[in-house]
Amino acid sequence: MFADRTSCTGPRRARVIPPISTVFTTWHFDLPAAILLAAAAVLYGVGVATAGRKGHRWPISRTFMFYVLGLGSYAVISFGILSVYSYELRWAFTTRVALLLFCVPWLVGLGKPVALAEVALDGAGRAILDRFLNSRFMRLIGNAVFEPLFTLAIFMLFVTPFAAVLRTSPISQIVATVLIPLMGLLQVTPIMEETRRHTAVAITFEFIISFGALIFDALPGILLRLHNVVLDGIPTVTGAVPGWFPSALRDQQLSGDILWFLAEVADIPVLIILFVRWARIDRGEAQAIDELSDEEMDALTQAHLHRQPGT
Repeated sequence: MFADRTSCTGPRRARVIPPISTVFTTWHFDLPAAILLAAAAVLYGVGVATAGRKGHRWPISRTFMFYVLGLGSYAVISFGILSVYSYELRWAFTTRVALLLFCVPWLVGLGKPVALAEVALDGAGRAILDRFLNSRFMRLIGNAVFEPLFTLAIFMLFVTPFAAVLRTSPISQIVATVLIPLMGLLQVTPIMEETRRHTAVAITFEFIISFGALIFDALPGILLRLHNVVLDGIPTVTGAVPGWFPSALRDQQLSGDILWFLAEVADIPVLIILFVRWARIDRGEAQAIDELSDEEMDALTQAHLHRQPGT
């Protein structure tokens, strides 16, 4: 059932969020989202079939999580109410962008698509994948320092007049549909699937940065919530719109509330994964040192001293 944009055009009710029945019955078809969804489904299915021909039985649970949780959440966001009202409502647009950046990549990542590709590919295909995963681009984008900075840069646009351009432009809507979840997946893949080797010191640094992201990523949502001026300059939507549509200011405040919440929640899995990984790496490094003989330990100490400045 398509959204009824012409109903309830009388006096506005106090309600500023859609009724539950509207949430579950409002949808439309989004061609870019459908193409990306079909491509991802086919590629993953081919990977599972190829792995099976090689004698590797891919876990059904991984396949379920990829299709139902990962692609399913993407379909709900892209075809549902958030997409339908993404042009008119600030809270729908910002929530859609935040979920595509935070939620969808993590749920897709539960299906371990990179691990599946490593099993399914061989020869030139596997070499290309390995080069990409170890490229300078992936070392940059997959670093825990990059994620909060990228997220902050994207969300800070919502507190500027440029937010109106992003929300009302068909091109930016397509970019949000296609590129935002891909960027999110590239950021979470090194964290979820451990495609890079880390030391305990590097993990500690990334953990500190990620902890700071709990504060910084929430700033755009806080600013949207606390401002008493409509920051993007677009007035309240009038005309043939549902009666539950909020005013422009209330719409901005709702967008801030949701963005604030999602930004805080999204950083928690990163902190948990980094902490667990740090504990495992630190334990492994400590065990490796304990296994050194006295002679090897002396040689390691001398080598370290010779690398110090002024020695």
